[in-house]
Amino acid sequence: MVMSIVHRITGSALYFGTLLVAWWLIAAATGQAYYDWVNWILGSIVGKLVLLGYTWALLHHMLGGLRHLMWDLGRGFEKEFSTKLAIANIIGSLCLTVLVWVIGFLVRI
Repeated sequence: MVMSIVHRITGSALYFGTLLVAWWLIAAATGQAYYDWVNWILGSIVGKLVLLGYTWALLHHMLGGLRHLMWDLGRGFEKEFSTKLAIANIIGSLCLTVLVWVIGFLVRI
């Protein structure tokens, strides 16, 4: 039940994150000064925390979608397996988020 609620919350958070991506793209098309300003905001501590949350929400929602796909195929309804899958969803999304950010920082150097 908790994972269903979290899946819905992350889905809603993705709407906000998509607005951030659109804002960044519009800034890139608008001009260098506005683009630099948006990058400054997104590069701040608060901006990075928001982007970190967006990354986690995206990956968590994606893994939850794969879990739902498995259920649509008629698999994974056993209580024990479903609980393990929910835990794997949380751990997997956290690990993938760290991996994406580590790769992002390494590519930036």
